[in-house]
Amino acid sequence: MPVPPHHGRLQWIDVPPPMRARLEDALGAPVTAALTPHGGFGHQLAATLHLADGRRVFVKAAGDEGPLTAANVHEAAVLDTLPPGAPAPDLLGIHHAAGWTAVVIAHLDGPHPDLSPRSRDAEQTWALLDQLTSSPAPAPYAAAVRTTPSTAAALHGWDELLADPPADLPPTARAHLPQLAEQEAAWPTLAAGDRIVHGDLRADNMVHDRTRGVTFVDWAHATTGPACIDAASLAPQLILAGHAPEVVARLLRDHPATATNPVATTAFLTALTGHWHLNARKTAPPGAPGLRAYQHRAAAAGLALLNHRLD
Repeated sequence: MPVPPHHGRLQWIDVPPPMRARLEDALGAPVTAALTPHGGFGHQLAATLHLADGRRVFVKAAGDEGPLTAANVHEAAVLDTLPPGAPAPDLLGIHHAAGWTAVVIAHLDGPHPDLSPRSRDAEQTWALLDQLTSSPAPAPYAAAVRTTPSTAAALHGWDELLADPPADLPPTARAHLPQLAEQEAAWPTLAAGDRIVHGDLRADNMVHDRTRGVTFVDWAHATTGPACIDAASLAPQLILAGHAPEVVARLLRDHPATATNPVATTAFLTALTGHWHLNARKTAPPGAPGLRAYQHRAAAAGLALLNHRLD
């Protein structure tokens, strides 16, 4: 696989010619344009392909020797087993050529949702989370994710920050470091559950489709767990979009996915915020130039929310 580009994602021209030919043959039409959406931090090909017959599809592709192909294949299995009506695009196919694998997904027509207070997209997203987590995951989905470790369960950061607090750590975090590390340490024992978990919910992993409304994309981290994970992940994103922390704190208190398990909600949010605070201070990985800046913003939002949940 080519070295990840420092400016971001691989482009259609970076895909080996046999893989491009395999896709065009499977799709039944030549590719006339390939557009890479804004957002995201991966370096694989993730692009909307415009076909000569007017159709559009979304394709993720990477070399088989890297970890991204395993994530793409996992996402394909998830899309194929989600329950009817789930807020996710349809899987169209998986193709292999030249040591690469490509996953083809139905194109969604629309922008990322507007999660700001003036939009109703956030309200629809909360309703979708209630729908998605109100019942246990169906058996085919649970089987598809069973062997994939949950990245959410391994989140941490306050433990390392407590051992060696950085000089730029916010005063609020510094004053609560022992409590934050204690809350974080409780999270792994609370991470098990039987509900569908997207695992990476933020605005650039959603599309406001003109027909379907808000739809969740990029299911590469999907797993099972407690219902609170995606709702608690979404909460800091709403603060970044302009919602007041106290308003979002009330949403978390009252939403069915989090209200029934406030202890796990606080523990997960603490671990996620610690992850952001720790990793925001590291060197940016190749192909993800905006990742650390995003983590700095998210860390501040998560801490603002925790101020309403910790004594």
